[in-house]
Amino acid sequence: MIKKIFLLILFVISSISAQEKEMIVVVGDSLVGKVINGESIREVSGNVVLTQGNVRITCRKAIQYLSRNEAELIGDVIATQDTLIIRTERGFYFGNLRKTSSNSGVLLEDKKVILTAKQGEYLFDENKAVFQSDVKLYDTVSTLTAQQLTYLRNEDRAIATIDVKIIDSANTIYADTVDHFRKKQITIASGNVVIKNNSNNTLVLGEHLEDYRDSKYTIIDKLPMLVQIDSTISTDSLGLETVKLDTLFIQCKVMEVFREPEQKFIATDSVKIIRDLFASKNDLTVYLKDEEKIITQKLSDEHNQPVLWYDNSQLTGDSITIYIEDKKIRQLDVDGNAFMVSQNKNYKKRFDQSSASGIKMFFADNKIQRAEFFGNVYSIYYLYEEEQPNGLMKANSSDATIIFDSNEVSEVKLYGNPGSEYYPELQVEGNEKTYLLPKFILIDDRPDKLKMYEQISRIKWQLH
Repeated sequence: MIKKIFLLILFVISSISAQEKEMIVVVGDSLVGKVINGESIREVSGNVVLTQGNVRITCRKAIQYLSRNEAELIGDVIATQDTLIIRTERGFYFGNLRKTSSNSGVLLEDKKVILTAKQGEYLFDENKAVFQSDVKLYDTVSTLTAQQLTYLRNEDRAIATIDVKIIDSANTIYADTVDHFRKKQITIASGNVVIKNNSNNTLVLGEHLEDYRDSKYTIIDKLPMLVQIDSTISTDSLGLETVKLDTLFIQCKVMEVFREPEQKFIATDSVKIIRDLFASKNDLTVYLKDEEKIITQKLSDEHNQPVLWYDNSQLTGDSITIYIEDKKIRQLDVDGNAFMVSQNKNYKKRFDQSSASGIKMFFADNKIQRAEFFGNVYSIYYLYEEEQPNGLMKANSSDATIIFDSNEVSEVKLYGNPGSEYYPELQVEGNEKTYLLPKFILIDDRPDKLKMYEQISRIKWQLH
């Protein structure tokens, strides 16, 4: 008895399911019925119209498979649902799934969105498109290309994978995967991410990015790096031109990009900077692109001071500001507990040292010309006669100016209660370690430019 009731329930459920299936309706100018391999088919030609609920498809010819509730669509195929339009030359419609598919090139139009690909399918009940091969999505502000894309119409969302690129008026974004919310103007990208500014040579690299177009804000929180490639052309006496690439690198753990009211980059945590002869490590860097100014500082009293290297010199301070003009370093300011160390290139154990409340350094053609020290200045600098060591001077004053020649100290001027003491060479030689100021520290983990280039080389696309 129980078995009969169970079979009856199954029969009722099957009957209800069969009744709920909405059969497709196909009409046209002519109709031919056939039975092939035991299956009933209908060939409909001329002004063909297929309907199922709110889905309507027109084409030149359709082959309808009655038992499967499916149809093959041939010639000028146009499927519509509300404001959605799908065009292809040849495709299939699956009535039980309310799905259409094509391998003959597909175009989808949905108000302000146009989506094209070599092949794809659309599920009408889910309002979902899945397109593959040379996919392009156009809207009013950007163009997205990829090899595979899922478009969720209700969410106005596109999930793209494999060789993804988004182009708008300001930037081009490359990535392995992109999740793009069109109405919200939010883009989330991951894997080999590159943002290229379309008006200059500024690149931002990373492994995970979130871009908020309406807020003009971007954050990269996985392996971020900023790369700005500048080129300088010089002409020799024979009129031959030489192009020199001067690249700025900024690497950190978190990078934020603000595009308005001014273009600004903020790098936080384990920041590394390299540009020509300059390098830096710090907790926080603010790069003001329009002002061509880089500001580095420590996050709190418990954190280490930012350190900056220039050629054979090392500077530390509570904050360091770099001013750039015509793509070259013009001025460098060190504020708060400033300390400068310069190692002699021929005598590695000898360090010129100066401490002060603040330092201003001035450059010409990326070579230091002079350094001005302010507030409680203490200095140790070595003397040379015809490049031979000749003792050292200890000096203190309220302020001081050091003149450089070929990045070496050539003259020292003291102001405000100056005092100095000379130590002859016989007393200095072999005892260099005893002539160190209290704040002396030599930091040897200078950022490596080659490692920066290695990271760029792992990106799958070419910079030029």
